[in-house]
Amino acid sequence: MTRTVRIDVGAGYDVTVGPGLLDTCGGALAPLCRGGSAFVVSDSTVAPLYLAQVRRSLEEAGLRVSSFVFPAGEKSKTLATLGHMLEAMAEAGLTRSDLAVALGGGVTGDMTGFAAGVYQRGISYVQLPTTVLAAVDSSVGGKTAVDLRAGKNMAGVFIQPAAVLCDTDTFATLPEKWFRDGLAESIKYGILTDRELFFRFDGLDRSEMPELIARCVAIKGEYVHRDPLDCWDRRYLNLGHTMAHAMEKLSGYTLAHGHAVAMGTVMAARYGERLGLTEAGTTEEICRIYSKNGLPVSCPYDAGALARAASMDKKRTGGDVTVVLIETIGRCFLKKMPVSELYELARLGLEG
Repeated sequence: MTRTVRIDVGAGYDVTVGPGLLDTCGGALAPLCRGGSAFVVSDSTVAPLYLAQVRRSLEEAGLRVSSFVFPAGEKSKTLATLGHMLEAMAEAGLTRSDLAVALGGGVTGDMTGFAAGVYQRGISYVQLPTTVLAAVDSSVGGKTAVDLRAGKNMAGVFIQPAAVLCDTDTFATLPEKWFRDGLAESIKYGILTDRELFFRFDGLDRSEMPELIARCVAIKGEYVHRDPLDCWDRRYLNLGHTMAHAMEKLSGYTLAHGHAVAMGTVMAARYGERLGLTEAGTTEEICRIYSKNGLPVSCPYDAGALARAASMDKKRTGGDVTVVLIETIGRCFLKKMPVSELYELARLGLEG
């Protein structure tokens, strides 16, 4: 069954979730493309699986189609790759009335959105997420970015997509590691605001994925509506991310984002419990659910290294950083702390 969630920010757009959407994407996207040309961006993993299918649907809807494929992985999420993408857009003759199409996971979506935001000072783009992580997180909300040597997502723009089509059939080709990686962000939404959603991951029924994704998207949409530019309330979505981004940087971006978020969320829970800010037993319950879904709960880095890496986080404001802490499952709060306290956050958040 197909589900549609309306994201009420800017002009607003629909997120459609269900099977078979890539086969019919042309009919859905053609009305968004006044110029008649679609530029499809994908990576070297996803393109062999789905690019021809998407191209065929777009062409059958009367669109001219060109494409750009880059090497898969976070290491491609750079200004250099972005530059090559922009040059390819220009060579394809794209105008401000044309459409960029992000076909793939979070890296593809982030870079396509960034390119759309700056090409000729802005063209429309759509998201076709093919991973659970992109479906529930990066494809919705308009955050786009590339990584710099200093840290993850340090350069980017806010630009909302014109539409999001999540074909859940694509999850069948996801390696198990990457399917579970997306569950980390999905479980996060339950910890933030929906206790019932959290416990649905105690015995996940994969046939319910369209429903669960739609619920996660609806929760994210509420935060994006209240705070489209990530100035305050939307920061709740960064639960676990302060330490997660530090871990990713320390790993040379070989650590999967969802795996890092799971460990970062556990650290936030443990830190809160040790300070008496988080309900006793919360860390144990979060560890149980993440472990049951094949996600790591123990961080391999020491407190000093984590604190140094986290000090460059883009959420830093002057000498302060705002972190998300857990009161109880289903209710969280924001805490501003000096950057100098990141070491204590890391120390108390680690096991032992």
